[in-house]
Amino acid sequence: MKKSTEPVLTPAESPMRERILGAAFESFTEDGYAGTSTLDIATRAKVSKRDVYAHFGSKHAMLVACIKSRAERMRLPLELPPPQSRQMLASTLTAFAVNLVREGSHPSVIATFRLAIAEATASPEIAQALDSAGREPTRCALAELLANAQSTGLIGPGEPAEMAAQYLGLLWEGLILGLLLGVIATPEPVEVERRAARATAAFMLLHAAPATEK
Repeated sequence: MKKSTEPVLTPAESPMRERILGAAFESFTEDGYAGTSTLDIATRAKVSKRDVYAHFGSKHAMLVACIKSRAERMRLPLELPPPQSRQMLASTLTAFAVNLVREGSHPSVIATFRLAIAEATASPEIAQALDSAGREPTRCALAELLANAQSTGLIGPGEPAEMAAQYLGLLWEGLILGLLLGVIATPEPVEVERRAARATAAFMLLHAAPATEK
């Protein structure tokens, strides 16, 4: 008997699971967690309630899965090339920032933050999942880049994690809050690039290379 060459999908990879997750996310963001029933999700996904429970044990599990899957959009490449010059450091920071703002300000990511905030009191683990799956890897990657820059004498002393937080503060400048409140539109590519370049320029001014001892 000839064996099938078709790939076997695990439950986590199945198209039905992804369809259920998409339907759940749409329902949660439109009607809120409390206002969404498992039947609503099943109907939107065009599956049975039994199918829903076969992939997710509960509505809460679906919410956590939605948060984690959307958080993946914020996960940037974590292996940044060690900079060999201040010019290379500035270029790497700017490219990093452009990607971060572009992905972090995407409407689906903003909707995910709103959803996590709305459920933070009742389910604090949801916000923790969003932070650990999306934001923390990005902060760590940036801190590692800055630590490498310090080791080669491109920037002065300081705690890399704190410097990373400073750079991110310069980069976002209230953009996330404005997006969450709906008072700022998703930035256009030219604005993203301008914001990234401005943050990098300000950061490089704040962190000059250490003076060479004579």
